[in-house]
Amino acid sequence: MKLRTALYSGSFDPLTNGHVDIISRSMVLCERLVVAIGVHPSKKPLFSFEERRQLIHETLDGRFSADRIHVVAFEGLVIDAAREAGASILVRGLRNGTDLDYEMPMAGMNGAMAPEVETVFLPASPDVSFITATLVRQIAAMNGDAASFVPPCVAAALRNKF
Repeated sequence: MKLRTALYSGSFDPLTNGHVDIISRSMVLCERLVVAIGVHPSKKPLFSFEERRQLIHETLDGRFSADRIHVVAFEGLVIDAAREAGASILVRGLRNGTDLDYEMPMAGMNGAMAPEVETVFLPASPDVSFITATLVRQIAAMNGDAASFVPPCVAAALRNKF
C-alpha cells in the first residue's frame, strides 16, 4: 500500500510556532509529511540547511514517529520536489488574505504543471497567525526576545547566533 505523502515547503529560517502549527495539522492529511527546505545558492540564510533540519527534528521529536516526517532540501520548483518525494498533496499555510492572494496563482500554476498533486491550504491557528520568520529574525537581531514565537530549541539557536 502506498502511503499518502504531503509536502510542506518553505525556508524555515527559522522554524516558527506558525510552521509547527501547520506541520502538526498537516499530519491528519497524510501518513508521511516531507518538510522541504528551499535552498537557493544566491540567498544567504541565517541558519544553514543542516541547522534548520536539526531544529525541525529536535522540535518534532516525540510528537510524531520518525518514519512519518522527513526533512529534505530542494532547489528549483516545488512541484518537482513534490514529485521527487512522491507527494500527492502540497500543503500551504495561510496567515491572512495577503497570503491567499500570493498562494492562489501559484496553486493554479502548480496544478497546471502537475495535476496529480493537489494544493491544500491550511489557515494558521489564531494564536500564531501573526508570526513571520522575517519578523522573528529582526527581533532576534535587535536583541529582542523571540522566545514566544519559536520552539525553545530555536530560541536558544537564535540567542547563539546573535
